[in-house]
Amino acid sequence: MDILFIIILGGLWGSFANVCIVRLPKDKGVIAGRSSCPKCKKEISWYDNIPIISFFLLQGKCRKCKKEISFQYVVVELLSIISFLSIYYLYGLSLTTLLLIILSLAFITIFFIDLKHFIIPDIITYPMMVLGFLKSFDPNLNEIFPNYIFSLIGGIFGYGIIWSIIYFYKQVKKKDGMGLGDAKLLAVIGFWFGLDAIPFIIFLSSTTALLSVVPDLIKKTKKLSTQIPFGPFIIIGNLIFLVFESKLKFFVI
Repeated sequence: MDILFIIILGGLWGSFANVCIVRLPKDKGVIAGRSSCPKCKKEISWYDNIPIISFFLLQGKCRKCKKEISFQYVVVELLSIISFLSIYYLYGLSLTTLLLIILSLAFITIFFIDLKHFIIPDIITYPMMVLGFLKSFDPNLNEIFPNYIFSLIGGIFGYGIIWSIIYFYKQVKKKDGMGLGDAKLLAVIGFWFGLDAIPFIIFLSSTTALLSVVPDLIKKTKKLSTQIPFGPFIIIGNLIFLVFESKLKFFVI
């Protein structure tokens, strides 16, 4: 019964993440008005808005205009369910679980917004910085979270290192490189997981980002100066860091 509840909860919040992914880049309120088809603009009935299930019942098409619905909606809802289940499996019914669920939803939303629009909304990163720092005052949380001193240092260092890269790149190239959204995202990670996470994530995200564009560089369809969304690579790097860290602690114990 618990697993079914988590699956339903993950699907519903994944649906909310989809709303944020669509509306935030357009500066629209996420709770203003019901969801509508992006093609015909008609409101979507509740029975056509059931996470994952409705997509397949409608065969991936709007009931009214018959235009295709993006499969991204299913992917986001599925990722939300998987993240909810994984976090619950690891940490059970706890404050740590609640905190990580909130962070996972924020990361899923940022991932898809940055992937498509090359922006990371402040309305997500700023609250996550504050929550990441405030939770560090609770000494009873899981050991994956640092205390408030290392949380503060991690947040400042995470922001500062990306800001420094942006500053020096601009001085040398006389143009902007990375965006401050990436600096704020890394600050979020620093506040949540401390200083130790930052070097690993910077190295891993930079390496995977470079490797992802190597085929395009070889085919000359992209240049090293071509803009790419870096936020998704930071998030992937953070996920790998958490997996690696948990396995390392298990090995040491």
